[in-house]
Amino acid sequence: MTKNYKILVSQPKPALEHNPYSDMEKAFGVHFDFRQFVRIEGLDVIEFRQQHIRPLEYTAVLLNSRLAVDHYFRICNDLRLQVPDSMHYYCSSEAIANYLQKYIQYRKRKVFYAEHNNFEELLPTMNRRPGEKFLMVVAETHTDDIINMLASHKIKVTPAVMYRTVPAPWNKEDKFDYQMVALFTPTGAVALHDSFPELKQDDIMLAAYGQSTIAALQQYGLTPQIQAPTPQFTSITAAIRNYLEEHLS
Repeated sequence: MTKNYKILVSQPKPALEHNPYSDMEKAFGVHFDFRQFVRIEGLDVIEFRQQHIRPLEYTAVLLNSRLAVDHYFRICNDLRLQVPDSMHYYCSSEAIANYLQKYIQYRKRKVFYAEHNNFEELLPTMNRRPGEKFLMVVAETHTDDIINMLASHKIKVTPAVMYRTVPAPWNKEDKFDYQMVALFTPTGAVALHDSFPELKQDDIMLAAYGQSTIAALQQYGLTPQIQAPTPQFTSITAAIRNYLEEHLS
């Protein structure tokens, strides 16, 4: 391992100065760069209307990210809909609930959030409102785990696709001199392949988070040497740190 070892992380740079990446830079003399391999694209009104969903026919909306919040209000604005003050918001975390203040006057009686990022915690609140009609903002590529969980408790939720993740390939004019790339989404894997279609397994270390990301890489004949989550490593930073510890010379 040399001090010129560079690692590209396909996520935004952490907001906090002290973070797991900066800790590794100090501990191992490596350098991390941050650059997203994906970008978010909102559905336009014509695309959204093809789903035959009328947002104001619902009395509540489920939100599991700030992106979901932004695109819910964007779509309503594009449709020229005035979201009523009576709308209920069920959020997967307090941070997302607080983010709603960008668009609404925050009132606890209409904003509910899970303490541990788990919509199952909100089941008692949902069950106290049997007449509620639930809409959930989702990306074009998504899993139905939350919707299926709620359905198992006889709570029907309608998914509404409002945005998508698309590849943001590497600019050919930019220098690529990294010894490792960390990817977090299947779309990021697509962008890596689109940018470097001749990339081979031995050319670079690959770190991947999530089975869907790993599977996307495998479609291109690439199996990431560093993977998370696993029973040993719950985060990609822990897995990378372990690799650096084992290969530090």
